[in-house]
Amino acid sequence: MAIVQALILLAMQTKLKSPADLENALHHLDKAEYAMAATVYVKTNDGGRGMNPRVDDRKVAFGLLAASAQKAEARLTPNGPTIQLNKLNDGYFANVADLNYMDAFTVDYYADGQKVGTSRKVEVYKVPPEMIADPAIPKGELMVMPKQISKFYPETQSDWWVYKPAKPEPEGGYGLIVFQDGAGPKGYALPCLDNMIAKGEIPPCIAIFISPSVTIPDARSIRSRQYDVLSNEYVRYFLEEYEPVAAQTLSAKISQDPSIRCMAGVSSGGICAWTAAWERPDKFGLVLSWVGSYTNIASGASKKEGGHNYPALIRKVDKKPIRVFLQDGDQDLDNEHGNWFLSCQQMAAALKFKGYDYMFTPGHGFHSDAHGRSEMPEALRWLFNPKK
Repeated sequence: MAIVQALILLAMQTKLKSPADLENALHHLDKAEYAMAATVYVKTNDGGRGMNPRVDDRKVAFGLLAASAQKAEARLTPNGPTIQLNKLNDGYFANVADLNYMDAFTVDYYADGQKVGTSRKVEVYKVPPEMIADPAIPKGELMVMPKQISKFYPETQSDWWVYKPAKPEPEGGYGLIVFQDGAGPKGYALPCLDNMIAKGEIPPCIAIFISPSVTIPDARSIRSRQYDVLSNEYVRYFLEEYEPVAAQTLSAKISQDPSIRCMAGVSSGGICAWTAAWERPDKFGLVLSWVGSYTNIASGASKKEGGHNYPALIRKVDKKPIRVFLQDGDQDLDNEHGNWFLSCQQMAAALKFKGYDYMFTPGHGFHSDAHGRSEMPEALRWLFNPKK
């Protein structure tokens, strides 16, 4: 018992925090504390279904529990490598591989040649320096805003947050970036905004992070109604119920110049961002859309009312003063609502045909914000600087 307790203590002192740490431990499996620390690392992240790959730059950690197996491996498809896993303690296996930037694979675990666990996905992108907090850069302030009952969506409310940059208010007022599904981007966008505003790469902007509304009291999300439907309801909801409150709370002027006002979102939040600008280009001239759901989610009673109509509408309707950055990957969703990558390609083709100022960056990723986040500084730089 004393020996086990001593090993546990050593393992705690040798706690692994990253794939690089795991890789180092795998080189020292002859030392009991490293073998146990590696086991703890996999056990903590395994969940009994095979470890969700952990990514740190190009290093990716794989692992699983296969108690009675002699060999285990992670097979990466399509056209990826097979990673042989090292045997650890208590039936756990692990290894670390160096992948390439822009790699995107489905990961299947095998033990003694039999598939086990759950299929996982892994994407590898270089993290831009702008996405990393710089101690020398002044930090803006993020405020948690009080919930309010909506008039547009009765008996609902939303979580939301407002960011005010460290730079003083410009003469014409702050620019604006509105992030849909706000709980996610408020966790990664702030360093990017701090860094780029401080360096003058984008104008000083207020950022509003707003989550989809939920019903009271049962907290049922109405995200699809707000995001996927082709109407002006959501943008009016934002302009009338949220922007004025943010400006008043911050005692700040928000510019009404659409060339420095951006709607941003992922998936259904991406089509929502486009719809807001499409309906009110006088208020939003910029759109940042990652893996946008330009598909028939909001099919309605007719079964044909959804966002798949946008490419046709763009071609038929007079060009609007909107500048848009689109991103998607060729392994995005393909289901009853449509094919996401194809729909984004159709959007890009329609925008090109109509002469819109747009950028489309295709990749090999899945339905996630991973690729978009790696491009966020580039996207904001392009959106806010039309002459560059």
